[in-house]
Formats: sequence, C-alpha cells, structure tokens
Amino acid sequence: MNVQKPLALLGGISPEQFMHTCWQKKPLLIRAALPGLQPLVARDDLFAMAANEAVESRLIERKKEAWSFKHGPISTTPPLKRADWTLLVQGVDQHHDGVHDLLQQFRFVPDARLDDLMISYASQGGGVGPHFDSYDVFLLQASGRRRWRIGAQKDLSLRDDMPLKILANFAPTQEFDLEPGDMLYLPPRYAHDGVALDNDCQTYSIGFRAPSTEELARELMHRVADEIEDASLYADRTQAATAQPGAIPEPLQAFAQQAVAKALADGTLMQQILGEYLTEPKQNIWFDSAKPPKKLAALRLDRRSRMMYDAKHVYLNGDSWKVAGKDAKLLRKLADERRLDAADLATASAALTKALGQFIEQGWAHAD
Repeated sequence: MNVQKPLALLGGISPEQFMHTCWQKKPLLIRAALPGLQPLVARDDLFAMAANEAVESRLIERKKEAWSFKHGPISTTPPLKRADWTLLVQGVDQHHDGVHDLLQQFRFVPDARLDDLMISYASQGGGVGPHFDSYDVFLLQASGRRRWRIGAQKDLSLRDDMPLKILANFAPTQEFDLEPGDMLYLPPRYAHDGVALDNDCQTYSIGFRAPSTEELARELMHRVADEIEDASLYADRTQAATAQPGAIPEPLQAFAQQAVAKALADGTLMQQILGEYLTEPKQNIWFDSAKPPKKLAALRLDRRSRMMYDAKHVYLNGDSWKVAGKDAKLLRKLADERRLDAADLATASAALTKALGQFIEQGWAHAD
C-alpha cells in the first residue's frame, strides 16, 4: 500500500496524513468512503452465523431507557418489524471472504493492532446505548441509516443498573446521520451513541487491538516462565537461626528479584514471545487441512491466519521461525501481501518450499 496516496476511504487524505492528524487524536467523518457499498453478508446468512457456536454474537434489546442482553449462539431473533433491537456478530472477517477483503483496506495500521470486523444489524431504533470503546474504531454504514451522537467528555462513569456498559451522563456535542458508504472514525474513549433510523440497518465496526499493561505482562510473563531452562535452586548455607520465623529472608527476596530480571533480560526471547502471542488465532478458530500440490504455482494465506515478523523472526498462528536471507524476504512479503506468486516461489529455497507445503497441510495457507 502506498501510504502517501490520498484515499476516498479516508476522505481524500492519505493514510500517512490520517495517522498523523487523526489517529488516537480526533474523530473524522468521511462521506462516501465506499460509494455504492452494499451489505457483503445477506441478512439470512448473518443470522445463520449468529446461530453458530463457533461465532461470537450478542442480542441487545431496548425498552425505553433499559436494555436487555443475551450472549450467542442466537438461534431466534425478534420479528424484523419490531423496533429497538440489535444483533451483533463479531469477527465476521474470520468467516467470510468478502468481509475479510474489506478489512484489508485498513492495513495502513499494523496487523498487530488490527483486530476484526463486527457487523451490527438493527431494526429501527436499535442501538447499544451511549458508551465508549477502549480502542480505535471505524464505523462504516452498509445499509439503512444510523444517527451517531458523539462527544469528547471526561465523565466516563457507567450506570450500575444495566447489563451493558452504558454511560451514566452522556453529553454529546456532535450529531451525524450516516448513509450507506459513509464512515466515522473515533479514537479510544470517545463517547458515542448510534441509533438505527431504518429497519435493516447494518453497520460495520472495524476495531483494533489495544492490549493493556496488565494483559501483556500477564501473557508475556507466563510464556517467559515456560521458556526458562535455568533450574537453579535457592541456597542459604549461611542462614542463621532465627527468632522471627515469620520474616521473609532478604537473600530470598533478592534471589526472586534476580530470577525475574534474568528471565526478562533476553530481549530477543521477549520479542519472540510477543510475536507468538500477537499471531495466536482467536478462540473457536480452526483450519481445514489440505494436500499440497506437487507443483506450487501461487500461495495465499487463509483469511483466518495471522502472520507478522520482526527483524529476526517470522510468526504465523502462534508459531515462530528464525529466518534470514532470501527466504526471510519472501516470508515477510507473504505477511505483508498475504500471497506469493509464481515468480516469488521460484526463488524459494528447498527448505522454504517444504515449509510452505506444510502451511497448506495445516490449512494456514492455500495453493492458487
């Protein structure tokens, strides 16, 4: 992607300009971001997804100023003509090629941050109430109209009498009606409330990962512990008899601190663990194995595959490989472009060709 090229998707500015002026800074309303957009998933197909145990879904209904909430699978939805209900289907890009292709247009943001595309189907009046997200989001209107009220309020306290995270004191400062093809970008923690103005209202939410310090520390420390090979035991041959057995010995405290510091000192290991964590498939995701062809003409990643790289490693679906040279260049191209053509494959080493065949066998990639 040419990040300096203006895009209609971003209202005529380039990805470079958008990231500099808007990303995590201010909202952006984009009229006709995708002119002529039609829903990529038919209503009946979307409802079928919501009934599938492998797909995360939620049903939300509003009655005056109260909301009810139900986790999927959702096998039965309210009548289509009934007002004030919303069906949320998460991660549709993992299950539908067209939606996956749409999500690729937002890869001017690193894949490590790009999360998924959720479809919100609503009857007239449907919505999830005034709330805020802890991550960036693009709200793309696919069918019907939706009215968005937004505000950069500091009071983000929530009502404690609702099953949803509803803002207690919503104070919008702007209002927009979005038509099909229009899009609204909101930075994290920006208060917003979207209400469907028509039946058959579909909004696509392109969301981003924003791991917390707590989440990263928990995940990385757990994985670091699994990699530690030093089984040295604490020794205290000079420990004196104590009249205060409840006191933790200072040498033991120092030993514990040194153990943690030693585990974290290997920066390459930490990078490897982070890459494996970021590319781990989501829950309920599985891959269909296949037999690789005798002659591989072209290769594309499965839409469910997550592939990234750093200076020394390539990561795919939670696994990692240390790579260098021409093979590293090819694998990084596969991560960036999600496919390799015949000219690319002709330069692959025998070892890489074998590895790509294994990717196909595991269902992580497909021969074209």
